[in-house]
Amino acid sequence: MRVAFFTDSFHEVNGVALTSRQFDAFARRRGLPFLSVHAGPREQYSVAGEHHTLELTRSRAAVPIERDMSFDPMLPRRYSAVAKILRDFHPDVIHITGPSDIGILGAWLAHRLHVPLLASWHTNLHEFAALRLNKLIAFAPGQLRRALTRFAENQALSICAKFYSLARVLMAPNQELVDLLHRRTGKPVYLMERGADTILFDPCKRDRADDVFTLGFVGRITPEKSVRSLVEVERRLIAAGMENYRFLIVGEGNEREWLRENLKRAEFPGVLSGEALARAYANMDLFVFPSRTDTFGNVVVEAFASGVPAVVTAEGGPKFIVESGVTGFIGTQDFADHVLQVVQNPDLHRNMCAAARAKALSMSWDGVFEKVYDAYRECRAASKRSEDSFTSLTYP
Repeated sequence: MRVAFFTDSFHEVNGVALTSRQFDAFARRRGLPFLSVHAGPREQYSVAGEHHTLELTRSRAAVPIERDMSFDPMLPRRYSAVAKILRDFHPDVIHITGPSDIGILGAWLAHRLHVPLLASWHTNLHEFAALRLNKLIAFAPGQLRRALTRFAENQALSICAKFYSLARVLMAPNQELVDLLHRRTGKPVYLMERGADTILFDPCKRDRADDVFTLGFVGRITPEKSVRSLVEVERRLIAAGMENYRFLIVGEGNEREWLRENLKRAEFPGVLSGEALARAYANMDLFVFPSRTDTFGNVVVEAFASGVPAVVTAEGGPKFIVESGVTGFIGTQDFADHVLQVVQNPDLHRNMCAAARAKALSMSWDGVFEKVYDAYRECRAASKRSEDSFTSLTYP
């Protein structure tokens, strides 16, 4: 299978970029014919054996979306140059990761060059849109604000579903999204989970000597991650008489200063990667992840690999990773209660640490991407069936 992979993110700090880099590394290890197309700091096309990389720079017209992400409405001007590289590569399937500028370019090229298209869902853009609108119209009465955000979320979901309907086969990171996309698009949808790097992330990298119970968070420090919930967690700890604790919050985002002002005992090392990130995870005692919008939760798996159990919400993808009472807890209204339960019970905490590491050891990136290639084969087969059906109808 010759695969052209058009990804939203590659060099950035987020789950899509992490998955994309792992996929790229998988293709290199296996010597697979693979063309990786993504945005980068400089324009370049390189070939190493069967592995091809095309990096595209965005124009000055690019609109910022996140701290390290943007959308370039001028990217379609690169159509001819990218089309030539694609024709020379002869892909069996084009894979896009979402309705970004790169994804739209990939979908357009798949249509024009008659290459089967597969699309994987990574981000709940409709929920992000609703959360950000809610923040913008905070001045509006509660009932009106809720109605407007609900309408915006439904409309954004409809637009995303129409875009994903362009693909022959879809993939999604949890079963809820698999079912949702199938209902919305009528297309076959396969599960695409995530793996764990249990070499990089390892409990043996713990290097702190104190006994301060450390509650950790890793990710974008933004409203869609519900990070202000961490202040309520601290309030519950203090009300229970806990003094020997601290928060370790890794990442950047526009809620960082608010947390710095409102959390009494917290450290903010910024964005970490590689060994520094691995040590930060290993130095945590409990991972607290209040996000309700994550579609999977790569950071939860990284915490598990580091021997750190997690408390997550009952909304979004992380609840499919955590086994409540074994590798952590799935909390709803009692999120802070579950955190307190782990903090106050050393035996429970110790058992959860061992179970979390064991869970991560069972999650292989190679296994994830082997299933993606199964979906590619189905995508190509579906395209062939469609062509055969068209031919039989046209030439009886």
